[in-house]
Amino acid sequence: MYDIKYFLQEVEKLFAEENFLGTPRELYEPIEYTLRLGGKRIRPTLLLAANALFGGNADAARGAALGIETFHNFTLLHDDLMDRSPLRRGQPTVYQKWDENTAVLSGDTMFALAWRYMLRHDSPRLREALQCFNETAIEVCEGQQKDMNFERLPLDGVTLGDYMDMIRQKTAVLLAGALKIGALLAEAPEAEVARLYDYGIHLGLAFQLQDDLLDGYGDTAVFGKKTGQDIRDNKKTYLPLRALGLCDASQAAELRTLFSDKDNMDEEDKVRRALDLYEAIGLRSEVEKAIGDEFAKCLRALDGIAAPEERKTPLRELTEMLVGRKK
Repeated sequence: MYDIKYFLQEVEKLFAEENFLGTPRELYEPIEYTLRLGGKRIRPTLLLAANALFGGNADAARGAALGIETFHNFTLLHDDLMDRSPLRRGQPTVYQKWDENTAVLSGDTMFALAWRYMLRHDSPRLREALQCFNETAIEVCEGQQKDMNFERLPLDGVTLGDYMDMIRQKTAVLLAGALKIGALLAEAPEAEVARLYDYGIHLGLAFQLQDDLLDGYGDTAVFGKKTGQDIRDNKKTYLPLRALGLCDASQAAELRTLFSDKDNMDEEDKVRRALDLYEAIGLRSEVEKAIGDEFAKCLRALDGIAAPEERKTPLRELTEMLVGRKK
């Protein structure tokens, strides 16, 4: 039976064989550049694994796998522009390598190309799959707007519930949507599709909380970005929001100061002070507990799916890969 390495290899092969260039080249070269940068390819891998879970036709799911990853990279291309991020996967972002107008237009084209890929193969439940894709895209955009709204608010202006709702939309629904689309194309029963979607939501939440934790405590060489960047950027992630609930009055005042947009202190000193405060209140174990809770919900949902256990193995392996990341 297949393991997760098989699906990861299938996705890499799928993208290696696809031609992303077209004319005018000024429009398509940034698209090819973006889609050749690599990355984990989690979403198309989930889609193909979900399709196989219910005995679907792998060839019929290939277009959807291309579509879901093209859409994901479209969001990254526009996110980089909105966040003014100079690098993506260690390489210059599109707006830096070309210009802002190119980033907007090439990104828009990628969204349209994602739809073209989704329509590449027919299926009895293609309409449902397209509805899922469309609703997922809307939720991702809603989550991005909420994230941007949080940047304008003080730390006290965002609750943990607000944050969990935002990451559900910005991160988790795309993982869950990829799984659902794969299952729909395999004509899976509605109840099993719902359980698989639930699995994806909790997987996405655990993944994002793990990402938040690694920003503060990860090894830069392994994690792939500078530790403490969320602190430098005053990002309202799970860590400072949960910390507020654990702090005494003086610690809470310091935390608010550290995450104030008006603060002009040295960035490295700011990171050190924040991490020292986190250590003093035992924050790391609290975040690890939250990750563990989502991880357990994720596995319970997967356990409840009525499918042969050997077909669940790739998803279990991927779950361990994503949520079992270490510093």
